[in-house]
Amino acid sequence: MKTLVIGSGGREHALALSLSRDPHVTEVHAAPGNPGIAGVATLHRVDPLDGEAVAALARDIGADLVVVGPEAPLVAGVADAVRAAGIACFGPSREAAQLEGSKAFAKQVMAAAEVPTAMARVCQTPEQIADALDAFGPPYVVKDDALAAGKGVVVTDDRDVAAAHAASCDRVVIEEFLDGPEVSLFAITDGETVLPLQPAQDFKRAYDGDEGPNTGGMGAYTPLAWAPDDLVQDVCRRVLVPTVKQMAARGTPFAGLLYAGLALTGRGVRVVEFNARFGDPETQALLALLQTPLSSLLMGAARGTLGDVGLPQWRDGAAVTVVVASEGYPASPATGDVITGIEEADAIEGVDVIHAGTAIDEAGNLVTAGGRVLSVTAVGDSLAQARERAYAGIDRIRIRGAHHRTDIALAAEQGRIRL
Repeated sequence: MKTLVIGSGGREHALALSLSRDPHVTEVHAAPGNPGIAGVATLHRVDPLDGEAVAALARDIGADLVVVGPEAPLVAGVADAVRAAGIACFGPSREAAQLEGSKAFAKQVMAAAEVPTAMARVCQTPEQIADALDAFGPPYVVKDDALAAGKGVVVTDDRDVAAAHAASCDRVVIEEFLDGPEVSLFAITDGETVLPLQPAQDFKRAYDGDEGPNTGGMGAYTPLAWAPDDLVQDVCRRVLVPTVKQMAARGTPFAGLLYAGLALTGRGVRVVEFNARFGDPETQALLALLQTPLSSLLMGAARGTLGDVGLPQWRDGAAVTVVVASEGYPASPATGDVITGIEEADAIEGVDVIHAGTAIDEAGNLVTAGGRVLSVTAVGDSLAQARERAYAGIDRIRIRGAHHRTDIALAAEQGRIRL
């Protein structure tokens, strides 16, 4: 099988790496890719938002399966263009991708499917914003209705900060704050069959102790030994399956990766958000433990034959991903700083260094080219061993002014998470 991965970030590197190790995959291609992906795939230049160009590239290389990584191409309809060219594509249609493209649309679907979620109001005027902030009170949860690369959400006790963020959005969703630990649960679906992956937890705040601004994610780990034994079964029954059925009933069947961001509240599971693609950085940790060939899951979803694949199987142990961010991230990330030490980190047993915001400069140096530069992913027999290996990898990498969280998966390792 020849595969083509669309995108240039850490998620796409993790997907390409997993496919390169898949016994069913003969060639891995990526567009536009990044320097790390170049080590496991043949790179091609293409505008990832141009569906016709992506479809033409897939035809030219004889791709059997196209995997669309980021949300923006999905919302732009790239998967539709690839399928229209007669090529199997993993990723929802433009209409189905509105589950992520519009927070308001997702709330409508959840209401129709009776999916438990936070109470919310959709606001477009200063008066509506003020009323909603007063109604829900602090902590204020304000979400840009449109795509914002994982940084469109503000959670704050400061009403002025909440109001300012709301005013900066064309349309905004303001909702009640959900207490309790957050969990990410991904499911692969062909629009009918729903196969959940194992739960993971990511860390959105920039700094240790969940301090600082929201980011696209500073680290993740899996599995979650502290989670309820019936969590996956419960979320499938109450969230994932009803949502997939509701999307089909609307005439916009969802086939691809349905990502449910969950809060385990004192009143039970509540959906924080839906995404329409693999999450970053949870994907890095999850794929490191996935035993089932990734291509069989992705092709099953693309071809409507997922029911023949069976539930995903997992390796024993744990995986931890720690993100290395550039100086100034997330407000004003620095670029062009030289990166060294990746080879030494990669040489550690169980460690893969995943590239996200990297590039090659005119002098041939590997340099920073984005906010989240690398994610160091490690597997181990235990969560403690996986953490130790991941941070050993971090210690070998040098980037001027870079920062990372030192507490990824620490509370779980120490048994300090309580429901």
